[in-house]
Amino acid sequence: MKAKTLHNWKLGVGQAKGIQKQLALKVSRSDEIVSPKYIAGVDIAAGKAGGIACAAVVVLSYPGLQLVELEVAQGRLELPYIPGLLSFRESPLILAACRKIKTSPDLIMVDGQGIAHPRRLGIASHLGLLLDKTTIGCAKSRLCGSNLMPGDEPGSYEEITDNGEIIGATLRTKTGVKPLYISTGHKINLENAVYWIMRCCRGYRLPEPTRLAHLAAGGKL
Repeated sequence: MKAKTLHNWKLGVGQAKGIQKQLALKVSRSDEIVSPKYIAGVDIAAGKAGGIACAAVVVLSYPGLQLVELEVAQGRLELPYIPGLLSFRESPLILAACRKIKTSPDLIMVDGQGIAHPRRLGIASHLGLLLDKTTIGCAKSRLCGSNLMPGDEPGSYEEITDNGEIIGATLRTKTGVKPLYISTGHKINLENAVYWIMRCCRGYRLPEPTRLAHLAAGGKL
């Protein structure tokens, strides 16, 4: 995969927030995915402060969800963790792993937020713009907004709203486990983001692309 150069990565907090606001205007919330052949998942294991992190990208066939390709990149994260600026900390290493991938995915599921972000540019949306790919944010916790809890049945979801705007959905992927927080990354609408997450679930809380990416980043795949 090739990545665009949209900005410098060595930025102050104010500069980074400003870039987020600018790039958020370029995020497409319209659906551009029809029948994907390959679906990727990305995740990163950050490790302890100052240690070596590992970013992983897995590409699976669809609908079989068989592993087609796996690449990792290791290195130190240059920025400290700052709430709302996770993509500036983790994206450079994730992009390094993405550049190694030879199979071009039609859809990428990202362990993190899409537009369900205070400035509407979480890591899934940021990566979508950088890679010019359809992306979905699939997070384990909510960053902003409010929502009701979904029903117990897999596939049940409730909208996440922030200042009157629908920014995501709280989705139950498995009975008896905590829901996931799904949001548009880039080039997809919320309804279809939820649809594709459920299509990629195989009895676990996480959809297979991000579940396998999580295992790979932790050296367990």
